Amino acid sequence: MRFNAPPTWPQPPEGWIPHPGWSPDPAWGPAPDGWQFWVDDAEADAGTGKNGPLTQPLPASAPEAAHDVGGTDRPASRRSGAALAGAWTRATTSFRRDRSGIGADSAAPDRQKSRTKPIVMAVAGVALFAGGLGIGGAAASDPTSSDEYIALASAKTGVEEDYESLQEDYDTMSSGLQDRHTELQKREDEVTAAEKALEEREDEVKEAEDAVKERENAVSGAEQKKADNTIREGTWTVGVDIDPGTYRSRDDVGSSCYWAILTSGTNGDDIIANDIPGGGRPSVTLAEGQDFETKRCGTWELQ
Repeated sequence: MRFNAPPTWPQPPEGWIPHPGWSPDPAWGPAPDGWQFWVDDAEADAGTGKNGPLTQPLPASAPEAAHDVGGTDRPASRRSGAALAGAWTRATTSFRRDRSGIGADSAAPDRQKSRTKPIVMAVAGVALFAGGLGIGGAAASDPTSSDEYIALASAKTGVEEDYESLQEDYDTMSSGLQDRHTELQKREDEVTAAEKALEEREDEVKEAEDAVKERENAVSGAEQKKADNTIREGTWTVGVDIDPGTYRSRDDVGSSCYWAILTSGTNGDDIIANDIPGGGRPSVTLAEGQDFETKRCGTWELQ
């Protein structure tokens, strides 16, 4: 079956079939009354001829549904051919432009025809190729058996396998990272505990040092106090050099021991008391305003 365009319409490329929803350009004009849009070239050659309209009924192999290609009252058969229709539409647009150009400049018809012919032939070739693909795809009963589908399915399987492998690697790395994180956290906790123990130890050492220093100060103070309250060979002013109080010799004195209590400031001329004990551990009581003189009696200590 062949689509038979009316005489006033641009002739479509061979094998063109109107797509669903296609309609002719109103500028082409209406088709003649009774025009047969679908013809069988073999019957046309044997019957009325190729150039005249045929009125035999539409065979069963023609398109499945009618389509208004000549006006609202002119039904005709159609079948899917979107690619061909689009290509032919572009071709007829160029063809109409060329025809209008011929009308405007009748002196150059050959030039306009030479421009139109290659365009129509090229579009017709593309349209036939696209139509072949569309018809071939529609005729395929099982698309899953095509080489393209099998190739895509194989590629999909490969991608899924790669994804599973990557997922396994990721899970392994994630598990290892979690273990490392746990171990690192454990080490950090141990370091924190060690630092805390060290700080506590440092505090203990500091406390011990403070205690030792305090004892040293106490001993030093006691020693200093004892030193301040100890009388040795010489003359001492009470209240200035030594504290008032009762002093006693640390050790037994010999027969040459001599001590004297003097009024301070008299250069020893005013003797309050003196003695040569000759032995034992003598003791004296001293008050402010007095001087104490001791010779060969050893050390005296405040009691």
